[in-house]
Amino acid sequence: MTPTMNGAALLDEVEAFHRRFNVFPTEAAYVAVALWDAHAHLLDCFDSTPRLAFLSPEPGSGKSRGLEIVETLVPQPMTAVNASAAALFRAVSGVNGRPTILFDEIDTIFGPKAGDNEELRGFLNAGHRRSGVTYRCIGDGGNQTVQAFPSYCAVAVAGLGSLPDTILTRSVVIRMRRRARNERVEPFRARIHEAQGHKLRDRLAQWAEQSRARVVDAWPDMPEGVTDRPADVWEPLLAVADAAGGAWPERAREACVTLVAASKANDKGSMGIRLLADLRDHVMVGIDRLPTVAILDRLNALDDAPWADLHGKPLDNRRLSRMLAEYMTADNEPIASRNIKTAGSVLKGYYAADLHDAWARYCPPPPESPLPPLPGTENTA
Repeated sequence: MTPTMNGAALLDEVEAFHRRFNVFPTEAAYVAVALWDAHAHLLDCFDSTPRLAFLSPEPGSGKSRGLEIVETLVPQPMTAVNASAAALFRAVSGVNGRPTILFDEIDTIFGPKAGDNEELRGFLNAGHRRSGVTYRCIGDGGNQTVQAFPSYCAVAVAGLGSLPDTILTRSVVIRMRRRARNERVEPFRARIHEAQGHKLRDRLAQWAEQSRARVVDAWPDMPEGVTDRPADVWEPLLAVADAAGGAWPERAREACVTLVAASKANDKGSMGIRLLADLRDHVMVGIDRLPTVAILDRLNALDDAPWADLHGKPLDNRRLSRMLAEYMTADNEPIASRNIKTAGSVLKGYYAADLHDAWARYCPPPPESPLPPLPGTENTA
């Protein structure tokens, strides 16, 4: 009979292996990546699998090396640079077992110059959930039939910039940065260190088999405030931590809170949500109504905001109206401009009361200390 393995000690070794070759930005990142490596060996126990995303604004930040170390620790690694969606869904549904897909240079697929990759994006989105499938026509001519191919698999990516929101919100995001001069890592030598990683991988697989019964029906307790999509992302990782025991359940939840908070801080949301938030936090602070012309002036003057250059043109009245009409007032009417009486004239503009419901439903909490309005900009009825 195989002796029961110490899951906590094994995860400690996996984390230590990463620390030899990777400089991650936070302690939480080491915890999350080690748990992700282990979860890939238990994929059939979960309803969903989070994507692991090493992202950075500049090259030379250790993203590819992070992915390279993950590759030595996960089952059936499949490097998929420039792979087509068709190749991926055939690999996932193939007879050789489900691969762990590793995408380096993901920005060449989803970046601003990558063109249309909706088919691949659809595959990655569908494969997040265990029930995910990709439908394809097979056969020739009039003999074609529709067949569902399983898409569920673990995916880790590395790249510059960001990812489409539909993938980013399904990911544990590690925002890499270049090493400081005092940060040292061991050079990775594939001929030597791959074998060491593979030994850890085989022990992870053995531990996973022993732990399957504890993980398959697990409903891990979430940290306070972690709900909805972030809870879906972290549930498998917390289940692994609870099965491992030791310090890992506590460390995993601390890492969860840290990385979920970081993802919210980096998440600008859709353009519509960004518009709503900027109106609330920068344009209509302490103001109950404001003419459209004044709103546009303020939005287009905001630093670090997109409004002054939307595909070469500033935000105008027509686009503002169209974007706000996508959201509803508390009376379930599309947000629209209304008459605002000013000294000697009537101008079209927007009322804060019409925006309150959308602000509450879609925007993150407001800044703790919002700036007061500039003197002389308040409007009167």
